[in-house]
Amino acid sequence: MSVSSPTAPGLDQLERLADFARWENELAADPIEAESALVKRLSQVPDQRAARGQRHPLATILTLAACAVLVVGSDSISAIWQWAARSSQAKLARLGARRDPLTGCYLLPSQRTFRRVLATVDATAWDAATCGYLTEVIHGTAPVPTVRHTPGPREREERRTSQRAVTHPVPAGLLPAAAVDGKEARGARTGEGRVHLVGAVTHDRRVVLGQCQVPAKRGEGPAARELLRTLDIAGMVITADALHATKTCARLITEELHGHYVLILKGNQRLARNAAAAVLTGPDLEWATTSASQDDRGHGRCERCQVRTAPCGPQLFPGAAQVFRLRRDSGPLSGPWEHKEIVFGVTSLPPHLAGPAQLAHYQRAHWGAIEALHHIRDTTFGEDASRVRTGTAPRALATLRNLAIGTFRLAGRANIAHARRDLLAHDDAFAVYGI
Repeated sequence: MSVSSPTAPGLDQLERLADFARWENELAADPIEAESALVKRLSQVPDQRAARGQRHPLATILTLAACAVLVVGSDSISAIWQWAARSSQAKLARLGARRDPLTGCYLLPSQRTFRRVLATVDATAWDAATCGYLTEVIHGTAPVPTVRHTPGPREREERRTSQRAVTHPVPAGLLPAAAVDGKEARGARTGEGRVHLVGAVTHDRRVVLGQCQVPAKRGEGPAARELLRTLDIAGMVITADALHATKTCARLITEELHGHYVLILKGNQRLARNAAAAVLTGPDLEWATTSASQDDRGHGRCERCQVRTAPCGPQLFPGAAQVFRLRRDSGPLSGPWEHKEIVFGVTSLPPHLAGPAQLAHYQRAHWGAIEALHHIRDTTFGEDASRVRTGTAPRALATLRNLAIGTFRLAGRANIAHARRDLLAHDDAFAVYGI
């Protein structure tokens, strides 16, 4: 009677189990929490799923989604799941994925699980976790993400940024600033109607510090104030359009949150606007010492921005220190001025903290940050084309896009689409967050 010998499949399984044992030993010696500040943040998001039937840790699902959105093409839940399905057993093990006790393999959440989780996640905690991670990187308490450069052409925006730094120097004495504005996800719907999101974006790096959802455009003002209460804006400058130019918002920023504001005055503050217009009238020669002008050329047109300022008191607006007039003239590169726009605004910044040149920069940086963020989300990530309509999924996907954009910005990448294409190897996306 012959003695039975191990079969080839049995040997393969033994080798696989030995590999898993080695991976577990590596995890014990070097846990993922010690490496990835993002995973540590995502582990704090509360799991709202019923305990019965839970198979995959919430942090594992959210981390896989966050890494997937970094890669070009991963703009839908199906694409996120497809990218995650290529994850190696070593990466799934490091993320704490569920392990099959029979085969010893680490299991990937199904596409339905990704959809269910993103449609039921605590959106407020989800935003707080991702924005909290980006804030930690800005403050230097978390490692700066690194995005691998694939050999090839240099980013066009990097060349333009270096040239613009010479032709458009940044005024001295600027304070940290953030722009507050709303955005509608045009293709998404929920049971409450359209998905309207309000966010706070830094001027310099264009990173989202916070985001919240409002039922409609009319609720943007109160939602923005609640969002600001969740942020640490002491000593920062908050810029916003005329929708947020309310006395309640001004008091909140200056008295409660100890920040500064630069607000545009229009029809909703007619008395304050008329008073500012009356103070700032007169020929340009009378305002030579309290005015600044800047010319810009690009995109087939010329633009001239002129700002004049005058002191004021809190009687005009809560916390107000100055009013300003902003005039924009634009036209073709080789022709006369064709368009003129004049707007008035108010700021809590005193003259020694912000002169005309600084106020002009805050206004230009406000719209630069907002338009750049919205443009990238719509064109590079296809946000307006998304038809996701279940639960919190539209906001959850917007949060993933904000996280990806902020990560690339903090990594020093100017062209987001170029940076996404650089992540050719699957493990490169995990390496961005130290996984």
